Amino acid sequence: MELIPMFLKEMEQEAQTTRKMLSRVPDDKLDWAPHERSMKMRTLATHIAELPTWVTMTLTTDELDFASNPYQKQEIHTNADLMAFFEKSLENGKTQLVSENEGILNEPWTLRDGETIYSIRPKHEVIRMAYNQIVHHRAQLGVFLRLLNIPIPGSYGPSADEMNF
Repeated sequence: MELIPMFLKEMEQEAQTTRKMLSRVPDDKLDWAPHERSMKMRTLATHIAELPTWVTMTLTTDELDFASNPYQKQEIHTNADLMAFFEKSLENGKTQLVSENEGILNEPWTLRDGETIYSIRPKHEVIRMAYNQIVHHRAQLGVFLRLLNIPIPGSYGPSADEMNF
């Protein structure tokens, strides 16, 4: 069984839900957070928008070392910026989901910070983890939006807001 076509299909399906959720992020609440230990909405939404690029990073590298590759924050100032960034990230992620990369999916990929190794996993598991991160952080964003009384779009069916529960 080939994984690349499944990954591509899932990326496209999840992009529909991610797009709906990100589109609800209001410009005037980008610096809002529900708790002092929570990310600001801007940070959370930007992270969700960038996660498709992890597919390209995983398939074109053998590791991410935070010590030698510090995080470069994307500047988002409006929902329009956020949506454009997501679409760019999505296209980036799709570029490597090609049949030629099927053969490298079992190769190891390492996440580290210098000598501290967080994980070594096959590349296909890292792609799966990136997809799971999108869903996980989308759920967090849903809580943020709910707390601001912004209707939540459905993910895998209608939401309570769409069904008038």
